[in-house]
Amino acid sequence: MQNLRTDLGLLALRLMAATILIFHGSQKLFGLFGGHGIEGTAGYMESIGIPFPTLSTVLAGGAEFVGGIAFLTGVFARTLSAPVAFAMVVGAFTAHSGFDVTQGGMEYPLLLATVAVAIGLAGPGRLSLGAGRIDLPALRPAVG
Repeated sequence: MQNLRTDLGLLALRLMAATILIFHGSQKLFGLFGGHGIEGTAGYMESIGIPFPTLSTVLAGGAEFVGGIAFLTGVFARTLSAPVAFAMVVGAFTAHSGFDVTQGGMEYPLLLATVAVAIGLAGPGRLSLGAGRIDLPALRPAVG
């Protein structure tokens, strides 16, 4: 029963994170859901001093969109958790100031980075298409 609860918890975590990541990645890459697409997002990134704004937009949007699909399906979820976490931490410290999200703070992207790290460490769980078989191996302590 405990394993099922753990798998259900991981599924809930993955599905919500996937929804958010796919949504924001689609805004950056394709201009969906009221987003500005690559050109508009790159313009914003340039305005806040991010180097190589078009490349940075594609990498951040790609990490969000493809990472979101990985979290949704569980396939390569562990592997893609690193670029998702990196994109969220970079975004937190470049596009946000302070902590309170209601004042433009970084609490939300930091939460997403933490979720990505948790999925990377725990894996997607058994309720996924990947189910831990199509991914990098889990970090396991050495048995002596």
